Amino acid sequence: MKLKYILMVVLGGFFAQHARSQEGLPIYTDYLTDNYYLIHPSMAGAANCSKVRLTARQQWFGHEDAPKLLTLSINGRIGETASGVGGILFTDKNGYHSQTGAYATYAHHLMFSRSETDLNMLSFGLSAGFIQYKLDETSFLFDGPDPIIDGIVQNETHFNLDFGFSYHFLNFYAHATVKNMLKNSGVNKDINITSNLRRYLISTGYVFGKYGSEWSYEPSVMFQYRDGTKEASIDLNAKVYKNVEFGKIWGGLSYRNSFDGAEYTQTGSINSQRLQQITPILGVNYKEFMFAYNYTYQSNSVVFTNGGFHQLTLGYNFNCKRERYDCNCPAVN
Repeated sequence: MKLKYILMVVLGGFFAQHARSQEGLPIYTDYLTDNYYLIHPSMAGAANCSKVRLTARQQWFGHEDAPKLLTLSINGRIGETASGVGGILFTDKNGYHSQTGAYATYAHHLMFSRSETDLNMLSFGLSAGFIQYKLDETSFLFDGPDPIIDGIVQNETHFNLDFGFSYHFLNFYAHATVKNMLKNSGVNKDINITSNLRRYLISTGYVFGKYGSEWSYEPSVMFQYRDGTKEASIDLNAKVYKNVEFGKIWGGLSYRNSFDGAEYTQTGSINSQRLQQITPILGVNYKEFMFAYNYTYQSNSVVFTNGGFHQLTLGYNFNCKRERYDCNCPAVN
């Protein structure tokens, strides 16, 4: 009975938090595969190659209706202009909740360097997207009528905007983005927690190592803040790269920590714990192709399961410039 009660608390807390996070594309560690465009619209066309990235994420293997996410993104420059475009398709399913979305992006890049090989670039980007939310209530079990449960599949489609900027100077980079700028209601207005799904993201990092050197190292940090729920978290990341004959191999580690704790009751006492996740990442760049894998371990004491968060990313670069930037900047070069 005690184990059953703890499991109900964990599941209830998880699904309540995920109901709040049904706000478009979830933010995991995809961006650490040099795919910053997935979270920052200003990165559309910022690289000297056009990029295609396909990501599949599966949580809690072996459990029915476990969370899973698929994303497909493409971005690149418009010819020789300073403009970039991109697009994102995604589907995110978690039990009774699911969402499917599509974004289109326009970005503009201002070069301040005196030559095309020196990187000193300021970028602005705007994404517009439609997201369809679904809440399947057909299998809900309840004793007697409930005014907030209709017993049908709730559907609602919303339009929203993301805006951000990026700055690159040689091996240094910084990004800032406002996601979900518009306020929208939830799928079921009677149980909607908040209509303000606005989220603020700030990323920055630096790559140590000269351009063309065998080894390079990249520490970075990302901060995110949810305006409606006043929740904040931070990612502390470290990556290492090694140039080889066929391309590049790399690996890294990401640690995510929330600043806000969730309270739960156990053995008659009220406890609190914050989200803590550790994610190792491995990747390889072979000519124009990229492959990456990461595994997330959740280190909290009361969870449905600590592990079982697997993610694969496949990438392809095309339409690359003949001359690369004279910097050690993997997300751009």
